[in-house]
Amino acid sequence: MLTTLVASSKGGCGKSTLVTQLASHWAQAGQHTAIVDADRQHSSFHWAELRPDNVPGVLALEARRGLKKLPPDTDQLLIDTPAGCGERELEPYLELANVLLVPVLPSSFDLDATLRFLAELQEIKRIRRGKLPVALVANRLKPWTHASQDAVATLAEQSPFPVVAQLRDSQAYVLLTSLGKGIFDYQSEQVRSHQQDWKPLLRWIKRQS
Repeated sequence: MLTTLVASSKGGCGKSTLVTQLASHWAQAGQHTAIVDADRQHSSFHWAELRPDNVPGVLALEARRGLKKLPPDTDQLLIDTPAGCGERELEPYLELANVLLVPVLPSSFDLDATLRFLAELQEIKRIRRGKLPVALVANRLKPWTHASQDAVATLAEQSPFPVVAQLRDSQAYVLLTSLGKGIFDYQSEQVRSHQQDWKPLLRWIKRQS
Protein backbone atom coordinates (compact mmCIF):
# COMPACT_ATOMS: atom_id res chain seq x y z
CA MET A 1 0.00 0.00 0.00
CA LEU A 2 1.23 3.47 -0.89
CA THR A 3 0.31 6.16 1.65
CA THR A 4 0.30 9.80 0.55
CA LEU A 5 0.13 12.39 3.32
CA VAL A 6 -1.01 15.91 2.36
CA ALA A 7 -0.31 18.74 4.80
CA SER A 8 0.07 22.51 4.97
CA SER A 9 0.27 25.32 7.47
CA LYS A 10 -2.38 27.26 5.53
CA GLY A 11 -6.06 26.64 5.00
CA GLY A 12 -7.58 26.92 1.55
CA CYS A 13 -4.36 26.04 -0.27
CA GLY A 14 -5.71 22.97 -2.06
CA LYS A 15 -5.04 20.00 0.22
CA SER A 16 -8.41 18.46 -0.52
CA THR A 17 -7.98 19.15 -4.23
CA LEU A 18 -4.73 17.17 -4.21
CA VAL A 19 -6.30 14.34 -2.24
CA THR A 20 -9.45 14.02 -4.33
CA GLN A 21 -7.79 14.38 -7.73
CA LEU A 22 -5.13 11.79 -6.90
CA ALA A 23 -7.86 9.52 -5.54
CA SER A 24 -9.82 9.78 -8.80
CA HIS A 25 -6.65 8.98 -10.80
CA TRP A 26 -5.83 5.84 -8.82
CA ALA A 27 -9.45 4.70 -8.69
CA GLN A 28 -9.70 5.03 -12.46
CA ALA A 29 -6.48 3.01 -12.74
CA GLY A 30 -8.27 0.12 -11.02
CA GLN A 31 -6.53 0.49 -7.66
CA HIS A 32 -8.41 0.12 -4.38
CA THR A 33 -8.26 3.67 -3.06
CA ALA A 34 -9.16 5.10 0.35
CA ILE A 35 -9.14 8.54 1.94
CA VAL A 36 -8.65 9.18 5.64
CA ASP A 37 -9.93 12.71 6.26
CA ALA A 38 -8.59 14.26 9.46
CA ASP A 39 -9.60 17.79 8.47
CA ARG A 40 -12.46 19.23 10.49
CA GLN A 41 -14.27 20.34 7.32
CA HIS A 42 -14.26 16.75 5.94
CA SER A 43 -14.20 18.03 2.36
CA SER A 44 -12.43 14.94 1.00
CA PHE A 45 -14.75 12.64 2.96
CA HIS A 46 -17.86 14.28 1.53
CA TRP A 47 -16.38 14.23 -1.99
CA ALA A 48 -15.91 10.46 -1.79
CA GLU A 49 -19.47 10.04 -0.52
CA LEU A 50 -20.76 12.04 -3.51
CA ARG A 51 -19.10 9.85 -6.14
CA PRO A 52 -21.77 8.54 -8.54
CA ASP A 53 -22.20 4.92 -9.54
CA ASN A 54 -20.73 5.43 -13.02
CA VAL A 55 -17.19 6.07 -11.72
CA PRO A 56 -14.97 3.84 -9.53
CA GLY A 57 -15.67 4.29 -5.84
CA VAL A 58 -13.27 5.70 -3.26
CA LEU A 59 -13.59 4.58 0.36
CA ALA A 60 -14.00 7.50 2.79
CA LEU A 61 -12.91 7.21 6.43
CA GLU A 62 -12.79 9.79 9.20
CA ALA A 63 -9.67 10.71 11.17
CA ARG A 64 -7.47 8.24 13.04
CA ARG A 65 -10.30 5.84 13.83
CA GLY A 66 -10.62 5.26 10.12
CA LEU A 67 -7.17 3.72 9.94
CA LYS A 68 -8.43 0.78 12.00
CA LYS A 69 -11.18 0.18 9.42
CA LEU A 70 -8.86 0.23 6.42
CA PRO A 71 -9.41 -2.86 4.22
CA PRO A 72 -6.30 -5.05 3.86
CA ASP A 73 -6.50 -4.93 0.06
CA THR A 74 -6.12 -1.13 -0.08
CA ASP A 75 -3.61 -0.11 -2.77
CA GLN A 76 -3.63 3.66 -2.30
CA LEU A 77 -4.26 5.57 0.93
CA LEU A 78 -4.49 9.37 0.98
CA ILE A 79 -4.51 11.31 4.26
CA ASP A 80 -6.01 14.81 4.32
CA THR A 81 -4.80 16.73 7.40
CA PRO A 82 -6.13 19.85 9.15
CA ALA A 83 -4.79 23.28 8.21
CA GLY A 84 -2.08 24.65 10.43
CA CYS A 85 -1.01 21.30 11.80
CA GLY A 86 2.45 20.84 13.26
CA GLU A 87 4.51 17.82 14.16
CA ARG A 88 2.21 16.83 17.04
CA GLU A 89 -0.87 16.72 14.78
CA LEU A 90 1.04 14.98 12.00
CA GLU A 91 2.68 12.44 14.29
CA PRO A 92 -0.02 9.73 14.00
CA TYR A 93 0.42 9.71 10.23
CA LEU A 94 4.14 10.33 9.70
CA GLU A 95 5.20 6.74 10.27
CA LEU A 96 2.53 5.48 7.90
CA ALA A 97 3.34 7.86 5.05
CA ASN A 98 5.48 6.98 2.04
CA VAL A 99 5.41 10.54 0.66
CA LEU A 100 4.40 13.95 1.99
CA LEU A 101 2.92 16.59 -0.32
CA VAL A 102 2.65 20.29 0.55
CA PRO A 103 0.40 22.46 -1.67
CA VAL A 104 1.15 26.17 -1.81
CA LEU A 105 -0.60 29.14 -3.44
CA PRO A 106 1.20 31.93 -5.34
CA SER A 107 0.80 34.72 -2.78
CA SER A 108 3.33 36.33 -0.45
CA PHE A 109 1.32 35.30 2.63
CA ASP A 110 1.17 31.69 1.50
CA LEU A 111 4.83 31.59 0.50
CA ASP A 112 5.99 32.99 3.85
CA ALA A 113 3.80 30.60 5.83
CA THR A 114 4.84 27.63 3.68
CA LEU A 115 8.57 28.34 4.02
CA ARG A 116 8.19 28.46 7.81
CA PHE A 117 6.25 25.20 7.70
CA LEU A 118 8.95 23.57 5.57
CA ALA A 119 11.59 24.63 8.10
CA GLU A 120 9.54 22.85 10.78
CA LEU A 121 9.24 19.75 8.61
CA GLN A 122 13.02 19.64 8.26
CA GLU A 123 13.28 19.13 12.01
CA ILE A 124 11.11 15.99 11.99
CA LYS A 125 13.44 13.06 12.48
CA ARG A 126 12.09 10.84 9.71
CA ILE A 127 12.24 13.67 7.18
CA ARG A 128 15.66 14.85 8.36
CA ARG A 129 17.03 11.35 7.82
CA GLY A 130 15.61 11.17 4.31
CA LYS A 131 13.15 8.41 5.19
CA LEU A 132 10.07 10.40 4.16
CA PRO A 133 10.28 12.22 0.79
CA VAL A 134 8.65 15.67 0.76
CA ALA A 135 7.56 17.65 -2.32
CA LEU A 136 5.76 20.90 -3.03
CA VAL A 137 2.86 21.37 -5.43
CA ALA A 138 2.33 24.92 -6.69
CA ASN A 139 -1.44 25.27 -6.90
CA ARG A 140 -3.95 27.59 -8.60
CA LEU A 141 -1.32 29.17 -10.78
CA LYS A 142 -1.98 31.66 -13.54
CA PRO A 143 1.16 30.81 -15.53
CA TRP A 144 0.92 33.94 -17.70
CA THR A 145 1.22 36.27 -14.65
CA HIS A 146 4.37 37.55 -12.99
CA ALA A 147 2.93 36.66 -9.57
CA SER A 148 2.73 32.96 -10.39
CA GLN A 149 6.10 32.94 -12.14
CA ASP A 150 7.77 34.73 -9.22
CA ALA A 151 6.14 32.39 -6.70
CA VAL A 152 7.47 29.29 -8.43
CA ALA A 153 10.93 30.87 -8.71
CA THR A 154 10.92 31.77 -5.00
CA LEU A 155 9.96 28.24 -4.01
CA ALA A 156 12.64 26.77 -6.26
CA GLU A 157 15.28 29.03 -4.68
CA GLN A 158 14.28 28.93 -1.02
CA SER A 159 12.53 25.61 -0.42
CA PRO A 160 14.58 22.72 0.93
CA PHE A 161 12.24 20.38 -0.97
CA PRO A 162 11.52 20.17 -4.72
CA VAL A 163 8.57 21.74 -6.52
CA VAL A 164 7.35 18.71 -8.46
CA ALA A 165 4.18 20.04 -10.10
CA GLN A 166 2.50 23.27 -11.15
CA LEU A 167 -1.30 23.16 -11.28
CA ARG A 168 -3.10 25.91 -13.17
CA ASP A 169 -6.10 27.71 -11.72
CA SER A 170 -9.33 26.29 -13.14
CA GLN A 171 -13.01 26.29 -12.26
CA ALA A 172 -13.11 22.69 -13.48
CA TYR A 173 -11.89 21.53 -10.09
CA VAL A 174 -14.66 23.39 -8.28
CA LEU A 175 -17.35 22.00 -10.57
CA LEU A 176 -16.11 18.41 -10.53
CA THR A 177 -15.59 18.38 -6.76
CA SER A 178 -19.24 19.32 -6.23
CA LEU A 179 -20.16 16.22 -8.28
CA GLY A 180 -17.83 13.85 -6.42
CA LYS A 181 -15.64 13.55 -9.49
CA GLY A 182 -12.13 14.43 -10.61
CA ILE A 183 -10.48 15.36 -13.88
CA PHE A 184 -9.32 11.77 -14.31
CA ASP A 185 -12.94 10.64 -14.49
CA TYR A 186 -13.23 12.33 -17.91
CA GLN A 187 -11.37 12.09 -21.20
CA SER A 188 -12.44 15.21 -23.08
CA GLU A 189 -9.74 17.24 -24.82
CA GLN A 190 -10.11 20.14 -22.38
CA VAL A 191 -9.81 17.89 -19.32
CA ARG A 192 -6.84 16.04 -20.79
CA SER A 193 -4.94 19.32 -20.92
CA HIS A 194 -5.45 19.67 -17.15
CA GLN A 195 -4.38 16.07 -16.63
CA GLN A 196 -1.00 16.96 -18.12
CA ASP A 197 -0.34 19.22 -15.13
CA TRP A 198 -0.46 16.18 -12.85
CA LYS A 199 1.95 13.95 -14.75
CA PRO A 200 5.15 15.28 -13.10
CA LEU A 201 3.61 14.75 -9.66
CA LEU A 202 2.46 11.23 -10.50
CA ARG A 203 5.91 10.38 -11.85
CA TRP A 204 7.56 11.73 -8.69
CA ILE A 205 5.27 9.68 -6.43
CA LYS A 206 5.93 6.58 -8.50
CA ARG A 207 9.70 7.06 -8.21
CA GLN A 208 9.48 7.33 -4.43
CA SER A 209 7.49 4.11 -4.18
